[in-house]
Amino acid sequence: MNILEIIEKKRDKEELSKEEIEFFVKGYTNNTIADYQAAALLMAIYLNGMTKKETTDLTIAMANSGERLDLSNLNEIIVDKHSTGGVGDKVSLILLPLVASLGIPVAKMSGRGLGFTGGTVDKLESIPGYKTEVDILQFIKNVEKIGISMISQTLNLAPADKKIYSLRDSISCVENISLIASSIMSKKIASGAQKIVLDVTCGSGAFMKSKEKAEQLANEMIEIGKLANKETVCILTNMDEPLGYAVGNSLEVIEAIHFLQGDMPEDVKEVVLELGAYMIKLAGKGNDIEENKAKMLENIKNRKGYEKLIQMVENQGGDSSYIKDTNQFPKAEYIGNVYSNTSGCIQSMDAKEIGKIVCELGAGRVRKEDKIDNAVGIVLKKKVSDKVEDEEILATIYANSKEKMEKAKERLLKVIKIKEEKVEKPKMILEVME
Repeated sequence: MNILEIIEKKRDKEELSKEEIEFFVKGYTNNTIADYQAAALLMAIYLNGMTKKETTDLTIAMANSGERLDLSNLNEIIVDKHSTGGVGDKVSLILLPLVASLGIPVAKMSGRGLGFTGGTVDKLESIPGYKTEVDILQFIKNVEKIGISMISQTLNLAPADKKIYSLRDSISCVENISLIASSIMSKKIASGAQKIVLDVTCGSGAFMKSKEKAEQLANEMIEIGKLANKETVCILTNMDEPLGYAVGNSLEVIEAIHFLQGDMPEDVKEVVLELGAYMIKLAGKGNDIEENKAKMLENIKNRKGYEKLIQMVENQGGDSSYIKDTNQFPKAEYIGNVYSNTSGCIQSMDAKEIGKIVCELGAGRVRKEDKIDNAVGIVLKKKVSDKVEDEEILATIYANSKEKMEKAKERLLKVIKIKEEKVEKPKMILEVME
């Protein structure tokens, strides 16, 4: 067996065997297969697709390329939650402490942002002192001690996926359903959860631009979950506009804290409650989705979710005084408003374009090694379907460069479309797939 024969097979639209896929994954992980050969195979996969069997075999091979996390010592059903990415997506920061406050253990490894999509780890690191790089024993001890730990993916979990993803990114082969599904599911399988709830985002600010594509991705991941004996639920959510009002690391943390104190933007609330209700169900703590949502709302009202966030921050070395008083978070040097130049109704605000503007302010990375600025970003004052008067504030921009501030203002005005016609509030939960 050699890599040239495998490339030829996929080039000619033939199905690869389990052994051929394992040969490729092992060889590329241990550097016996060169980047240019791996790139040729990935491009052939991108162009010619993969069967369900190939996708599952690739997923399992990547999951087995490094350590597999064993969470059996926790003696509980561990349910993992993952989002396929978006703009203003602070759901994990709210949802996971909330779920943990209901006595359901949360052992969560998150990623960093790249490009226009934000990363949970970057948001957590905007809390002074919070340690995201925690060794595996400490990670499990944290969950045993307080019921929750949220860390970065620094362990040797699915190293083949990390390598293959970086290569896909560099050769414009990211947006392929089989490759996205196997990338997500390999990490979930390696990270030890028995059950998985996936937030499959859909729209301008997501990898999947259409509902049809999002359904295809969800079906693929559910199928992989079945074959890997991991019950998987996919919830398709709308990402045509940013989620919530804040976009930017510490700005999103502040919005998440306020949410757990009871100030809940309606779109974020819908997504948090739907995902959480299914996490509770899969954990065996309640089959009635509406009752599960009521339990979560009760733990917002009685502040147990907020208290669990404080407990998690303190347990991982973070300064909880920032959670108790969000005014302590460092402010950007320049804070300026964007004003409407007409009256009417907000028709659309392209999430991807807003994500790009925030990235250029310094809140995101174009390359993995880029340093991010936690204080910068945008806080929207209006959302789609809201009425707007001429010269009313549409958004506030936080920048550490006057030039970047002015450029962001100019670009944001073009992104927010205002017309006379009234439009309906966007539906947030598009579909639940089990």
